Amino acid sequence: MNTRRDFIKTSAFATAGILAASPLLSMAAEGKNKLKNFGFISGIAGDAMKADWKGTLKKAVEFGFTEIEGGSNHAASPKEFLSYCKEVGIKPIAGALDFKTKSEDLSKVFDNLNELKLKYAVVYWPWMGGGPFKLDDCKKSSEILNDLGAKTKANGLQLLWHNHDKEFHAMEEGLPFDYIMNHTDPKLVQCEMDIYWVKKGGAEPLEFLNKYAGRIPVLHVKDMAEGAAQDFICPGRGIIDFVSIFAEAKKQGIEHYFVERDNEPDGIGCLKSSGEFLKNIRF
Repeated sequence: MNTRRDFIKTSAFATAGILAASPLLSMAAEGKNKLKNFGFISGIAGDAMKADWKGTLKKAVEFGFTEIEGGSNHAASPKEFLSYCKEVGIKPIAGALDFKTKSEDLSKVFDNLNELKLKYAVVYWPWMGGGPFKLDDCKKSSEILNDLGAKTKANGLQLLWHNHDKEFHAMEEGLPFDYIMNHTDPKLVQCEMDIYWVKKGGAEPLEFLNKYAGRIPVLHVKDMAEGAAQDFICPGRGIIDFVSIFAEAKKQGIEHYFVERDNEPDGIGCLKSSGEFLKNIRF
C-alpha cells in the first residue's frame, strides 16, 4: 500500500527525471534570478504577423512576452499599432533605421519611431558592403554610425548597431567589432549584441559582454544547434550557455532580451517554446 510519503518521494524522483531530461526545464534550478521582461523581434513570426498581427501579439503575451522590436509595419499606422500593444500588454521598444537612409529622409524615420514611443533605433547592417571587412570599411562605418548616433540622440532616441558573425572575422588590425566599439562615441552609439552571431563568428558572447560593459543595453537571444553546421535554433534547444550570459547581463543592468531566430518556419511554435524557456531559466 502506497503511503503519502511514498507518493511524495515518487513524485520528487519523477520531477527530477523530467528536469534532467529537459535542457529547457533543468535550467530552472540553476539560480535564483529570473528575467523580469523579455520580448521578440517581429520577424521571427513574420508570416503570422502578416496574416494576423493582432492575434499574433495576443498569443505572444499569453506565452509571456512583454516587449516587441519592430512589427508596426503590419498595422495601418503607428498609432494603431501602439494602441493595440497597450491593450494587450506588450511594449514596443525598438525599430529599424536603415544605415543607408538619406539625410533628407531621416526626419520622417525619426517621426515614425517617436510616434511609437520607442527607446532605440537599430541599424541591423552597419556596412556599405557585404564583407569581409577591412580597415577602410571599419573607418567608414564608424564615421557614419557616429553621425547617425548624433542625429538619433537629437531626436530623443538611442542608436544601436546589430552585429553578425563577420564582425568577428579578424583583419590585420584586429576584429571589426572591436574597431567599431572603440571608434564610436559611447554616448551616441551602443550595441544590440546578437548572442548567436558572436558565437558563430568564433568568439564567446560572455567575453565581449564583459569587455564592453555599459555599451550593450539590448541582447538578441537565439540559440545554436549542435553539429558542425551551427544552425539557428530556438532558445533553450541548443548549446549556448544562457545562464552565464544572463547572470552577467543582470549585473550590468541589461533590461531588454529579444528572441530572434532567422528564417524560422514555425514562428508561433518558436515563440511558445522560447517563452517557456525564458520564463523558467534561472541564473
